[in-house]
Amino acid sequence: MKARLSLDSLNAMDLSAFVATLGETFEHAPWVAEAAWNGRPFESADALHAAMMEVVRRAPQATQIAFLCGHPELAGREAQTGSMTNDSKHEQASAGLGEMTGEELARMAHLNGLYRLRHGIPFIIAALHHTKAQIFDEIQRRIDRDTTDEFDEAMTQISHISSLRVRALLSAN
Repeated sequence: MKARLSLDSLNAMDLSAFVATLGETFEHAPWVAEAAWNGRPFESADALHAAMMEVVRRAPQATQIAFLCGHPELAGREAQTGSMTNDSKHEQASAGLGEMTGEELARMAHLNGLYRLRHGIPFIIAALHHTKAQIFDEIQRRIDRDTTDEFDEAMTQISHISSLRVRALLSAN
């Protein structure tokens, strides 16, 4: 578990320390923290998170798509090889995705493939808010949705995930 810090100490950090501290809050995207650094001082964890989300939302669409594609598939290759961030490992494990049967892994791989083929991005969900059964239901439900709607939903889910990560990092402010 990461050490919690105060908002004051975060606001006082130089760019490299700020990026080192917050760089993985948005999965494999330290550029988000780097761009948000100029918005210091942040008045609250919510203000920090909002600034970081604004960086993502203002990025060109190609950058946003690459950003979304940098997220791991649920119980996918990254989980099998251990290349996910510690936050993602914890979040997926909390939903029971670390303890799947061979049949469940095959089903998830199939659904992940269908989703990516349809929408061009990995299925993204705030796993901490769901059980394994709910995640299976959600991916199945969302496969046939409109891709524009799914892009928006992926960004909403990223907002939920990153908000939880920011709050976990900071002391109550």
